[in-house]
Amino acid sequence: MKKIVLFLVFAFTLQSCKKEKQRSVESQSPEIQEVQQDINSVNPSSQSIEGKKDPNDFIPEGYVINKYEGGVSAEGWNEIKGDLNKDGLKDLVLIIKATDKSKIIQDENRGELDRNRRGIIVLLNKGSYYELASKNYNCFSSENEDGGVYFAPELSVSIEKGNLHIDYGHGRYGSWGYTFRYQNGDMELIGYDSYSSRGPVPQYEVSINFLTKKKLTKDNLNKEDDGDNYEVKYKDTWETIKVNKLIKLSEIKDFDELEFN
Repeated sequence: MKKIVLFLVFAFTLQSCKKEKQRSVESQSPEIQEVQQDINSVNPSSQSIEGKKDPNDFIPEGYVINKYEGGVSAEGWNEIKGDLNKDGLKDLVLIIKATDKSKIIQDENRGELDRNRRGIIVLLNKGSYYELASKNYNCFSSENEDGGVYFAPELSVSIEKGNLHIDYGHGRYGSWGYTFRYQNGDMELIGYDSYSSRGPVPQYEVSINFLTKKKLTKDNLNKEDDGDNYEVKYKDTWETIKVNKLIKLSEIKDFDELEFN
């Protein structure tokens, strides 16, 4: 009987302490509560969402920022900035690369090649900290892949008009790209565009809008022309496609395996 009484006293005391703590927080002035909110913004560990003040803190162990040597900016990939959620703040996209030493090989003709795969991290700018919008650590192949008779497709990433663009250029063989929009807690694929050519002669173009579920194919009727006195003549074909759900950036295993033509 004595043990039961002691347990009830302990439970009552614990509950009283919790209520007293809650009353203390609620009794704080609006100024104090605002200061506490600022502290939470600076200290990501005190937030329920994944927020960090330094974008580099989002880079997982075993990865580094992938510098884009073909970029105009000296900062390379670090300069992928733009407003993705229409709040007036410049959000940030990081391209990362694994550092597994076993993926560094010796090519007979090209010498040492780093075949580690690349990934992407999309961060929303919250003013005093960054919040994770989407991440995918291994969705891009290495920039040192074998391109066969030609160089491997070149990856470029940009933010334009509130959308994230992931594009590939393959020189004389054409180009293709993916358009993502921030919605439903991730970056969702809303568009795809491709251009195919044989040297200077266009073959066809494809444009898909996954929101309207429409696909436009522009077929060059003069695709067999040898280039002399050349004239492009496209035939447009519209199709309605089936879209069960939009593809999320975080769920793409390998961009090389995405096919929509």
